[in-house]
Amino acid sequence: MRDAADAPGFSRRQNEIVALLREAGRVTVEELASHFDVTPQTIRRDLSEMSEARVITRVHGGAIVASSVENLAYDARKLVAQHHKRLIGEAAARLIPDGSSLFINIGTTTEEVARALAGRSGLMVITNNLNVATELYRNRSIDVILTGGSVRPTDGGIVGATTVDLIRQFRVDTAVIGISAIDEDGTLLDFDIREVHVSRAILENARRVILVTDSSKFARSAPARLGTLADIDVLVTDRVPSPAMTALCRAHEVDVVETGGPGENDQDG
Repeated sequence: MRDAADAPGFSRRQNEIVALLREAGRVTVEELASHFDVTPQTIRRDLSEMSEARVITRVHGGAIVASSVENLAYDARKLVAQHHKRLIGEAAARLIPDGSSLFINIGTTTEEVARALAGRSGLMVITNNLNVATELYRNRSIDVILTGGSVRPTDGGIVGATTVDLIRQFRVDTAVIGISAIDEDGTLLDFDIREVHVSRAILENARRVILVTDSSKFARSAPARLGTLADIDVLVTDRVPSPAMTALCRAHEVDVVETGGPGENDQDG
């Protein structure tokens, strides 16, 4: 994301909105209107101008930071679409039967899937996500296998060649994966090439792949290519943002589960 000082013509309030976004990851129209003591309409105009300048990304009721080269900090990512991620996690968990084996990769949405699975039985879970392991290891009916590799201090993700090697020792029933961005042509994108290598190994060694992602990922970009929608069997999201994306999922025979969310015309809430 560009520095606020690099955005010519932005007001002091708009620059401060950028600063708030960097701390929180997401802001709402109502919060900003109260913070600056202005009307929601004024904030909506600010966000529209900033979105047109590609400094932020509009989402329902507010905005998130816009960056194509650097992901949000972990604590900020947890706050983005938090309610939707919980519903997505619960919906994905319902697709996973007891007594099955699965991969779960890095991501705040995949962590919600793990949280929804925490009371289940007979599962074998292989994960490169310390947070997923923390959610599940107390259940003696779930066999948790944590991959080796380098632990990222930013989010507890485990990456590297050792991680890939261990994943390739398994062939599981289901992979649950998250993603940082989905391009309009269905390309799946991420920020860390090491994480991409791990996720590719997961895709190659699962009989079924469930992609869990909130709709804000359709408005983002990232530099590293993981794969395409053709690699996915099921997409679980709050909403598919456009008829074109729905058609693309249909063309690739991707089953879509929508948990509910704002329509595109309701963006400002």
